[in-house]
Amino acid sequence: MRLNKRIAFVAAALAACSTIAFAYQKSDAQKDKPRGKQDQPAAVEFIMAEELKTKIAKNEPLAILDLRAESAYSQSDKTIKGSLHTKVRKAATRLKAASRDQEVITYCACPSDEAATIAARLLLANGFKRVRVLKGGWNAWLQAGGQVERRPL
Repeated sequence: MRLNKRIAFVAAALAACSTIAFAYQKSDAQKDKPRGKQDQPAAVEFIMAEELKTKIAKNEPLAILDLRAESAYSQSDKTIKGSLHTKVRKAATRLKAASRDQEVITYCACPSDEAATIAARLLLANGFKRVRVLKGGWNAWLQAGGQVERRPL
């Protein structure tokens, strides 16, 4: 009797493990399937600091998202004129009331614009049509002498 219980327990444990392992495997069709257009990350365009300076000077309608890390943002007392600070994962909800046709510029202080690029892809995936990343981010903006304002406290 005791042996039967042990065998039943081992069989149940093996069945559970194989079910879990099977659930996490991709089918052969999925492995060999070429990536479709919807599976590829959206292509992100860049904007240079000089072009953005001109747009701000002309008061063109823009949404500018400051995606600097909380520590970098709090250490600086300035931000790009008219920008909104947000976390990358909240970029789309921060602009939920904005028109999907409005031009959106994202920037960060990352070495290769990583956070701004991720946010731009997120915005494109959420239906925004005109999203660009400030090439060189915050540091390029400061070097170009771009318009800044005191950040809200």
